[in-house]
Amino acid sequence: MEDKSNYLLNPFQIDIDPMEKLLLINFEKDPDDTYLGFEPQVFEEGENGRGHLILGWRKDGKVDVYHQPTLKLDPKKYDIAGKGLANMIERELTGAYYEVNNEGVQAFYQFKDIFDREILIEIKEFNKSKRKPFSLLAPMGEAAENPSALPLILLYDFYFVRKKQTDIRISINGRSHKPDELPVPMDGRRMLYSRYSPKPLIVKINPEKNEEIKLLKTTHLEKKIKTNDCDIEMKWTDYLPSIKTITRRNPVYPVTLTFDPSFPNIITLEDKDVIEGEFAITAHPSSGSIGGIYKVEKKGSVTQVKLHPSNGWMPIPKKMSLKFLYSVGKIFKNWPKTYEWTGYIKENEQQLFFIESEWKRINENKFYKKD
Repeated sequence: MEDKSNYLLNPFQIDIDPMEKLLLINFEKDPDDTYLGFEPQVFEEGENGRGHLILGWRKDGKVDVYHQPTLKLDPKKYDIAGKGLANMIERELTGAYYEVNNEGVQAFYQFKDIFDREILIEIKEFNKSKRKPFSLLAPMGEAAENPSALPLILLYDFYFVRKKQTDIRISINGRSHKPDELPVPMDGRRMLYSRYSPKPLIVKINPEKNEEIKLLKTTHLEKKIKTNDCDIEMKWTDYLPSIKTITRRNPVYPVTLTFDPSFPNIITLEDKDVIEGEFAITAHPSSGSIGGIYKVEKKGSVTQVKLHPSNGWMPIPKKMSLKFLYSVGKIFKNWPKTYEWTGYIKENEQQLFFIESEWKRINENKFYKKD
C-alpha cells in the first residue's frame, strides 16, 4: 500500500429504509388471542417496492407481516421488531388505503390472517380542528431482543388519532376490539393511543457485518469525501485525516453522525493506542439527538471499536404534555442506552482490512469506565 495517510477507513454505516407512511393501532387492554396491535406501513418506491403491509404485533412478542405481492421484503430486517419475525404472508389487501388529510387519518384494511380469520381495520377522523403534530423517536428498539442494528424510527408530523369525531373499527373474526387510549390529554383533547406519521424516517445504524472494508482514497487536506450516499467531513492533524461527521443523504432529511474528538483513522493507529470520545446522531432539529461515547483500542493487528448511546434520546419537547409524557414514560429517552455496538477490524498480511461486528442489549446503567 502507498502512504497510509492517503487513505481513510470508515467503519460506520447509516442505512435508510424507504417508507412513506406508518400507522400504529394498539388494543393491548382488549387483546385478541394472538394480536394486541397492528401497524400498517406504506411504501411508494425504493428497494422494498410499492404497496402496503401490516405488522401484526403478537402477544408472544413476535410479529407477523402481511404484505401485498408488489412488495419485495427481506425477512432478516425484522429482527429489530420485538422478538423477531414469526410469519411473513402475502395478501392482496384489496381496497387498502391510508391517507392523512385536513381532518386526520383515513385508513382501511381487510384481510385474512394465518388462522383464516377475517381482520378489519378502519379509521375515519372527521375532526375539523387543527392538528398540532410534533417529532418523535419511536421506542421500537426497546422490544428487540437480538437486534442486528440500532433502529432509529424518527417520526415527523407525528400525532395521535383524536377520540372525538372519530369512527374506528378493529375487528378480528367478527369480534370488535376497543383501541387503547392515551392516559393524559394532549392539546386539550382526549386521544387514542393510535398514532401515525405521514413522514417517517427509518434509520439503521451500523448493521452487523462480517466483510472486507474498502478504504477511501483521500487527497491531502481534502475537507470532504462524497460516496454514493454519504458525505464524510474530515479533520487533518499532522497530515493525518480523521472523521468529524458522516452525513447520510436521503429524501426526508439528512442523518448526521458527529464525533468529538474526530474519529481516528484506524489504519494509522499504533499498537496499544486508545482513543475515547463522544458521538451524536441528529436529523431534523425537531427530533432531538441520540448521543453517547465511543472507544477505539488497537492491539496488534486488531482494532476494537465500541459505541454506546449512553445519553439515550435527548428530545426537544415544546408542549407541557410532552414534557410530562417523557418524564413519566422513561422508555422514550432511555431505551437507546441498552444498546452497545462492538466492531473488530483486522489487517491481514496483504494489508486488506476486514470487520466483524455485532450489537447487543446491555443493562442501561452500564457505562464505560476510563482505565
